[in-house]
Formats: sequence, structure tokens, C-alpha cells
Amino acid sequence: MINAIDPNQLLTQMRALQAQASDAVKPLPMQEGQQNNGRVDFAQVMQNAVGQVNQLQQSSGELKTAFEMGDPNVNLVDVMIASQKASVAFEATVQVRNKMVEAYQEVMRMSI
Repeated sequence: MINAIDPNQLLTQMRALQAQASDAVKPLPMQEGQQNNGRVDFAQVMQNAVGQVNQLQQSSGELKTAFEMGDPNVNLVDVMIASQKASVAFEATVQVRNKMVEAYQEVMRMSI
């Protein structure tokens, strides 16, 4: 028997995930000795972004493994959501990398 999806429960879950996602966006911490003069260290931003993608992929892998091992505390829905989050984050990172490579190549083609 297939269980029907309760629209109210689905909407509640979506709102909770939206709130969780908006809470996850935090300002970057300042490094020791760094002055906050409106500048953002691009290398630090990229390092943080890659670190977050890596963390998403690792947690997704752990959930998948736990589900495959039959852990009763791991839900298939949670596994699929974590997997999709990791996939989207990785794809976004690849797209940013591609744009950076294109920009670098364009700068290198400029005549001085």
C-alpha cells in the first residue's frame, strides 16, 4: 500500500529546511591581524566554499553507508536529500571553477 503525501506536512518540512538553509549563511570570520576595510579575501572564500562542499559530500556518504548497513535511525528521505545537496553544491563549485578558468584565459589573451 502506498502512503499518500500530506501536503501540510510537506509544506512544514519545506519551510523548516528553508529556515535551516537561511541560517546556514554566516559572515566569514576575520583572520588574526586582518583589518576589516571592506575587502574580502578571495582565496579564503574559495577555500571555505570547497570545504563546505567537501563536508556535504562526506556527510552524504556517511548517511548512504548507514542506510545501506540497515541503520534504523537513517531515513531514505534524509539520504536522498543529503545526496542531492552534495550534488548541487558540487555542480555549483564546478561551474564557478569553469567561470574562473574562462576569466583567467580571457585575461591572458589581452594584449599589454
